[in-house]
Formats: sequence, structure tokens, C-alpha cells
Amino acid sequence: MPANSPSPDLDAGASGYAKRTLAAQAMGQIDPVTRAVVPPLHVSTTFLRDPDNAYSSGFSYGRADNATVREAESVLAMLEDAAGALLFGSGMAAAAAVFCALEPGDHVIAPRVMYWGLRRWLQQEGPRLRISVDFVDTETPENVRAAIRPGETRLVWIETPGNPLWTIADIRALADIAHAAGARLAVDSTAASPFHTQPLALGADIVMHSATKILNGHSDVIAGVLACADADATWARITAIRAGWGAILGPFEAYLLMRSLRTFPLRAAAQAAGAAALAERLGQHPHVSTVLYPGLSAHPGHEVAARQMRNGFGFMLSIRVSGGETAAIATAAAVRLWKRATSLGGVESLIEHRASVEGPDTPCPPDLLRLSTGIEDPDDLFGDLDQALRAAHAGDR
Repeated sequence: MPANSPSPDLDAGASGYAKRTLAAQAMGQIDPVTRAVVPPLHVSTTFLRDPDNAYSSGFSYGRADNATVREAESVLAMLEDAAGALLFGSGMAAAAAVFCALEPGDHVIAPRVMYWGLRRWLQQEGPRLRISVDFVDTETPENVRAAIRPGETRLVWIETPGNPLWTIADIRALADIAHAAGARLAVDSTAASPFHTQPLALGADIVMHSATKILNGHSDVIAGVLACADADATWARITAIRAGWGAILGPFEAYLLMRSLRTFPLRAAAQAAGAAALAERLGQHPHVSTVLYPGLSAHPGHEVAARQMRNGFGFMLSIRVSGGETAAIATAAAVRLWKRATSLGGVESLIEHRASVEGPDTPCPPDLLRLSTGIEDPDDLFGDLDQALRAAHAGDR
């Protein structure tokens, strides 16, 4: 079976089904031997050759390819309306493969507000790869246009919403700018997920997700995915990098991810609804100075977000706590239901003081708490934050 192709059980009429339906049935993939409705876990690392020394099965060695991985990739490609999808051992591995596919001397534009781990990697590894990187405020398209180096810029990398300030970049406008300069646009859409944004349909060439987050959603798999608009020479280069470097996701992790993708649309809807409810209520809280959530009309990127997002505005928000860093840290220390932990997108709600994690070069204000909304009752989540905020400010009275 070719990579990313669905089982014939749904293939004939797949275009008539909603993505929620296709995800729930894992693209209709049925085990041809047992007729099991749950696809089997394929763990073999090596495969038999034919008598003529060929591989008619399409599989030769597990470092480059795996049937369970292909099955999960087919669902992800469907969710993104992509020409193809590749799973990696982490979001960082997926992102790094895009940059490593560039040529020495290439120029990259990246956002000032982005996942700090990738920003740090670009700062450290960019010079070794002999690629130059300019970090700009990508929520303003003119900043990107001004940063273009004619004949040198080959990649514009954006993240929208941008972690942890949840800035919004205009994907269509930036795709036009990148393409006019002969560059590709890649979008880290982790915080939006395919449920809320379709970057490829807006002109992006590549979309990346840390599948560790809401795509898996259960805090038990580390994974990354790339999806492409066209399976061109750059995509072939990325595919070769994954195979050569052994960066493919393991079959067990792909199996767990596939299970999670079946309920992904339901989880994403519930988590977005919870985040929106929290954003509205926290905006009225006496101990919260600012709520950062693109679904709020006061958010500077709301108009663009409303144009390019659907089904809500995602599961992530941040609050700036009155009283500064001390009060923010004290609030995080006082929660009972929210979990003080790194990561995001899981069914359990997480809270984190990001400036402490990211260090002195972070664009994150010291009074900011990042909130990843899970599937718990929003009233319970608000009540816990309310008591924690009041506890942190108890000495103010």
C-alpha cells in the first residue's frame, strides 16, 4: 500500500465523508487478514525480499518506513488536506528536518514569539548549518517583507498562534510574500491543530505539528509531523533526511497516536470551548491584568484569527497576573486541579510560569502564566484558578 493511502474500505467514497468520520474510523483501515476494525501494530524491523530480490510489499527496513506509521500518516494527511505526511520521533525532529533540508548560505525568517526550544536550536545550530536566521515580529506582514533578502531567503517559518503570547500571523499574506521572494512558507500549527486552521489551504507549503500535544492529547507520546502541499524535491529531501537519520516515529507510538486521532475532533472542540469560557471569565477577574487569547475581540490578532481559524480559537491562553512575577509564581503554586507541568494539549489542564523555563532572552513577561485547557469542567477549572489567584494576593488586603 503506498504511503498515506487509505484502505479501500473507505477509499471509494471517502471524499463524501466528514473529517470527523474519517478520523473516527482511522480512514477505514481494516486488517486484511483478521478483518479487525482496529489496525494491528506492526513492529517488524525487516521484511522478506521477493525471489527476484525486489520488495513487492513496499517495505524493506524499519528505519525508513513502517506500516503502522503509514496508517497514522494517512489520517494526518487527510486532516490537513495534504499531499503527504511524515511522522518523526518528536516535534523538534520534524522541525529540524525542514531546516536541515536547506542549503548552506540560505536565509531564514522566523518569528520572535515562537516555541523557545526551536528558537534556541536555531540560534545554536543555524551557524553550524551555515544558514542565517532573522527573528522578526511575523504578526506584521510588512516586517517579514522588509526582512526578505532577495536571492537568499529560502524559508519563512511562522508559528500561529505563537507560543506563549498567542500572537497571530496572517498565513495567506505571508505565503504571498514568501512565494514572491522564491521562498517556502512553513507553519508551526501546533496550537491551532488541523481542527482550527488549515495552513496548506491558505498557501503554506509545509505545516508542522508537535503531535505530542493535542493530536495525541494524552501526555503519553512524543511525536512530530510534517505535512506538505506538494510532494516536490524539497519533500523528497526531507523524506531522505528522516530515513538517513533514523528520525521516524516508533510503531508503538504511532499506534497510540492513531488511537488518539480517532477522538481528536471531539477533544479539540471540548478544549476550545473550555478555553474560550475561561478567557471570558478571567478577563473580568480582579487579579488578572490581561488575558491573551485570540478569540477575544480585544486581542490584536483577533480579526486575522477569525478569518483563518474555524471551530473556535484553540485550547491555549495565557494570563498576566496583577502583582507581577511573585504573584504569578504564587498563583501557580496554589492551584489544586491544574497541574504544574510543561507541555500542552493533553486532556488534563496544565499551568506553567513560562519565563522561568525560557530564561533571560524570552519575550515572555515575568507575570505571565501559560494555561493549557483540558477537558475538565470549565467551572471547576475557573474555580481552581480563582482560589489560587485570591490566595496569591491574600496579603494585599
